[in-house]
Amino acid sequence: MKPRGAVTPRGQATKGQALVTTFNSTTARIQAARRSAERRRVVGYVRVSTDEQSTEGVSLAAQQERLRAYGIATGRAVDEVIVDAGKSAKNLVRPGMQRIAAGLRSREIGTVIVLKLDRLTRSVRDLAELLDAFAAADAALVSVSESLDTSTASGRLMLNLLASVSQWEREAIGERTAFALAHKRNARQAYGTTPYGFGRNGDRLVCKASEQRVLRKMRDLRERGLSFNRIAAALNSDGHATRCGGEWYAASVHSVLTSRMAAAS
Repeated sequence: MKPRGAVTPRGQATKGQALVTTFNSTTARIQAARRSAERRRVVGYVRVSTDEQSTEGVSLAAQQERLRAYGIATGRAVDEVIVDAGKSAKNLVRPGMQRIAAGLRSREIGTVIVLKLDRLTRSVRDLAELLDAFAAADAALVSVSESLDTSTASGRLMLNLLASVSQWEREAIGERTAFALAHKRNARQAYGTTPYGFGRNGDRLVCKASEQRVLRKMRDLRERGLSFNRIAAALNSDGHATRCGGEWYAASVHSVLTSRMAAAS
């Protein structure tokens, strides 16, 4: 009589077959995942703005050639180069960038190679968003000129440092520009469009008596609480034409009264 709980040779064989089946299934899944990772695409990304095309002669063809050469030299042959021609890097709303974002989400793209970081973005905030997307997709961002590769910890660190310095530089330039323009306004030096109420004498702004009278009337009516629409109607009713000889509208009144030169005069 067989003891209770004893496993027959046939039962042992069945369990063994189950273990083998499980092992084979797991191995197959691992191998499939590896093949999937190996099939993930390497794409290059090039961008040039309209201003860069006209002032710096940045060539899309030259960028593409360098990316493909880099890919071959590093064993990352580029499957496709995605191009954003005539697009600014002020945000990520670009057709090419949207394709890359979709490829990262689907995990189709495994590596993105750019010639320089500023081809991709000029914003630290946008860069942080991109790095999160690359991390979530387990994908690498490679910048050729800066020798950066986010598949390594040091590459991610250097990328963030460079982006922060670049952002600081742009903000510093913006502050210096704002300071210079404020100085010009205070000194009544001419720059840009001549503001209403003024004329030009060389590089200096001089008060234009006829427009200054209209400007004072606008301010007076505004101080009485009239809307821009009512001020425009009053000016038109009194026969005061705009500088171009047309009628006043709420938008044109608002533009004149909110200009910094008008406020300073």
